Amino acid sequence: MSEVKRIYIADDDENIRQVIKTFLSSGGYEVEDFQTGDLLLERFREAACDLVILDVMMPGSDGFTICTELRKMSTVPIIMLTARDSENDYAIGLGLGSDDYITKPFSAMSLLMRVRAIFRRIDFESRKQRPAQTDEPEVVTVGRITLDESGRHVLHEGTPLPLTPTEYELMRYLMLHVGQAVSREELLNEVWGFETAVETRATDDTVRRLRRKLEGCGAAIESVWGFGFRLEEER
Repeated sequence: MSEVKRIYIADDDENIRQVIKTFLSSGGYEVEDFQTGDLLLERFREAACDLVILDVMMPGSDGFTICTELRKMSTVPIIMLTARDSENDYAIGLGLGSDDYITKPFSAMSLLMRVRAIFRRIDFESRKQRPAQTDEPEVVTVGRITLDESGRHVLHEGTPLPLTPTEYELMRYLMLHVGQAVSREELLNEVWGFETAVETRATDDTVRRLRRKLEGCGAAIESVWGFGFRLEEER
């Protein structure tokens, strides 16, 4: 029997918190809600959870600040919520390391589906590795980085890169298709678990973060104009 996933929610709107909590609880998740991001962060330091949902605009520290603090200590998946439909907000949220970004008003069912998609891909990768302990896992090396699927790491000369779950999944997919052009739509489907439901800019912002983390690693993510991306060894 799989362990129940624990989710923390921070939003100063009690109605929104309760709606989200109700839907996620009915989906089988253990949920704790907080009026501010500071309270969530304090709780996370006491006991980490499996996924965080953060409103951007809250009393005290805003969602971007809390996201930054969480990323200093954890790669826990983070979904950002905002009432502002702003390209800049979207870029900031993903740039700080969030895994998804939803603009209010939104469907609680849509949020539940996105939460399930994140957990589904994490659990799938974990389950896939357990039966294969007697076999040597596939080793993929590009430049000075190596894919360790058994430990869910991308290693730079033996040291794991600090990747979020979404960054790992995207990097893993590109490494398994090294040298091949992969479309944004394919990445959205394979990494995020959605097709057109998630904006293609999500891939662009996640790739931008990965490029910074790959500096000096002997591998580069190249843009394929009008199509997507390709991972290549730097020469």
